[in-house]
Amino acid sequence: MERKTSRVRRIQWIAMSFLTVAGIVNYMDRSTLSIANHSISVELGLSASQMGLLLSAFALPYALSQLPVGILIDRFGARVMMGLGMFVWSVAQLAGGFVHTLQQFLVARVLLGVGESPQFPASAKVVSEWFAVRDRGAPTGIFAAATTIGPGLAPPILTIAMLTLGWRGMFILMGVLGIAVSIGWYVIYRNRNDGRLSADDLAYLRQDAGRDAVSQRLTWPEWRGLFTQRTTWGMVFGNIGVIYMVWLYLAWLPAYFEHERHLSIAKTGWIVSLPYVFGTMGVLLSGVIADRLLRRGMSALASRKWPLCVGLIGGAAFTVPAAFTPSVTLAVVYICAAMFFVQMASGSAWALVTVVASRHQVASLSSIQNFGGYFGGSLAPLVTGIVVDRTHSFVQALLISAAIAAAAAVIYLVFVTKPISHAADKNGTDEDAAIAA
Repeated sequence: MERKTSRVRRIQWIAMSFLTVAGIVNYMDRSTLSIANHSISVELGLSASQMGLLLSAFALPYALSQLPVGILIDRFGARVMMGLGMFVWSVAQLAGGFVHTLQQFLVARVLLGVGESPQFPASAKVVSEWFAVRDRGAPTGIFAAATTIGPGLAPPILTIAMLTLGWRGMFILMGVLGIAVSIGWYVIYRNRNDGRLSADDLAYLRQDAGRDAVSQRLTWPEWRGLFTQRTTWGMVFGNIGVIYMVWLYLAWLPAYFEHERHLSIAKTGWIVSLPYVFGTMGVLLSGVIADRLLRRGMSALASRKWPLCVGLIGGAAFTVPAAFTPSVTLAVVYICAAMFFVQMASGSAWALVTVVASRHQVASLSSIQNFGGYFGGSLAPLVTGIVVDRTHSFVQALLISAAIAAAAAVIYLVFVTKPISHAADKNGTDEDAAIAA
């Protein structure tokens, strides 16, 4: 078993620090609209259905952008694509502080979705480039933890910012922060093929790599070929169950506590953070569990798939009682448990990508999976808004989410049974060897 060199360890630390910070900013930016839900709807005169449309306006462009952005990341690298995406989404976030109509806000949210699209496929790409296969679960859990740390920090921090600066000032502040992080990423981070690697560096990175030992550029036929794979479609439709529940809670949890449970804005800001604490534990644990199962003899695919399915079933199982309990305390407890499990599923879904595809396909498969998840998941805010308008309750919306999550677990079990098949390009060259030479 090869050990990582001090140079690789340093690169890993820098990369994971930036990915975590960027992911936290990413999800805090997504949370601004839900945190300011009431203030914005009052100032702009929006109904729950219109607010649901505004919340979904981010997710659908985000989903559609996944398909082109994945192959762009595989061809041009995470440094350029994530840096550019972060800059675009931060400008869009800043612009949200200056809108005055629903139409203007929709444009800003669309650009936010397009800009944020490279973040997590690029993160998966970085992990596949700088970590050996046996070590990829934990770092995947770390960058995926941003999906819970960001929303967990958002309620208290953004609520204070909103009460101090107003909701417009809150949007502007987050935009400026994101621009700063995007510049730092581009200046400091380097792709694996951008520098000279020693033989010891490559020995660690290539162990147990199999197909990943040879670095090659993704071709268009290979990208199209991903859509012929049973495993790809299982990941596409299965991820809908993950993202639908994640996005429902992200978009509507503050409003749920304010309107369904009759809590004040200030109190909601703190209570909403609790489920995300448990969600963070779930997503971090997903990586630890995956690596341990792999080291104990389970296949790489199975070590990621089983925590994913358990997470989906657990998320559904605890969402149902959360919908029916009359107790605010029990509702918080059930939602905390649901968040723990669904975020464990989310982390496992990202970890799954890094072991079922070759390194030069990881970003593309990640983006295809994310496309499926967000294409279906983007309906969560809109469907929830319509259900709340018609029933004046969140009960049916929560039950719909639970049913979709349970169905997704079955899809993963039935369709995701083997890695993506890949015929190596006989004319390809070993770029890593050229770099080391």
